[in-house]
Amino acid sequence: QVQLVESGGGLVQAGGSLRLSCAASGRAFSRYAMGWFRQAPAKEREFVAAIGWSATRYADSMKGRFTVSRDNAKNTVYLQMNSLKPEDTAVYYCAATLAVSIPTSRERFDYWGQGTQVTVSS
Repeated sequence: QVQLVESGGGLVQAGGSLRLSCAASGRAFSRYAMGWFRQAPAKEREFVAAIGWSATRYADSMKGRFTVSRDNAKNTVYLQMNSLKPEDTAVYYCAATLAVSIPTSRERFDYWGQGTQVTVSS
């Protein structure tokens, strides 16, 4: 129903910044809540942030450092990441859901992108 493509990952030093983008194809983008998850090698996939029409949710470890936003005219959601730490190294995925509330569990997101690698060196 909807295809998601992440971009913007790369290699940065600790303390640096990156902005990830997730471009969505299909109609009615504004009706989806959009989420960001990440998965490090040999680690479980974890919730990062999500945005509905205007409300946002963040994992505690990302709050104050990461900012999620969206541009409905461009069918794109962003994740601005500041003060990056080596522990942030992971593949970052965007996801979409039509859930009434903004979920944080991966099971409640219906569509997923292919992921983009973020590597933070110390």
